[in-house]
Amino acid sequence: SGAQLPEGPVATSLALADRLDTLVGIFGIGQSPSGSKDPFALRRASLGVLRILVEGELDLDLRECLTMAAQQYTANIIEEDTVEKVLSYMIDRFRAWYEDEQIAVEVFKAVAARELSQPLDIHHRVRAVDAFSRLPEARALAAANKRVSNILDGKSTEIEGHTVSEPLLQEPAEQQLAAAIAAKHEQASALFNAGEYTALLASLADLQGPVDTFFDEVMVMADDEAVRKNRLCLLNDLRELFLQVADISQLAVTK
Repeated sequence: SGAQLPEGPVATSLALADRLDTLVGIFGIGQSPSGSKDPFALRRASLGVLRILVEGELDLDLRECLTMAAQQYTANIIEEDTVEKVLSYMIDRFRAWYEDEQIAVEVFKAVAARELSQPLDIHHRVRAVDAFSRLPEARALAAANKRVSNILDGKSTEIEGHTVSEPLLQEPAEQQLAAAIAAKHEQASALFNAGEYTALLASLADLQGPVDTFFDEVMVMADDEAVRKNRLCLLNDLRELFLQVADISQLAVTK
């Protein structure tokens, strides 16, 4: 921890290959760490890989790297889903990393919920969510996203193939929210494509007003099926805006 990183492409490649080979090989024979026991120092190897990728700003896909390592073992790996097990284990090592930086665990969980496999990208998202969590609007929006997730849970098939229909927006509050979401889409898309996650989440902070008003004045589960589906689609659009970066409903924790 905190040691000097390898310098240059050859040293960096060798350091990565060595650690990835060890991780895949040990997991592959069923000797993954358990509890406090880590005889092969796989936690340290994992953090080493993460540091090299993040601090070296190497935008590599860890799943692809682990797959390449596993292919070298051919039939000698006996554990099924070795790559996915190692990937999950390695990404979870970020917890200790961010704890050391005084970043709340729910911030990491918000990004981890997206099940990403590029450590540098994950790091940028965690930084963005951490910045967002400090905004005055963050707590209310996190709670709203949690409520949206609960409402939409198990209803994906109900709204599959449907989009928001403007004529079905009956209440002023839902019309206001639909307009606010539509206004954010183009800006959010541009910021996402540029990797500007912090700016993207900050730009969504002013949705708090329309979202709060919507929940105060609109009954989502209306008796009219078409109206109900339309409102569910509207909430899904809202959730998808935030999910571009992370699942901020994970920030809705009891203080």
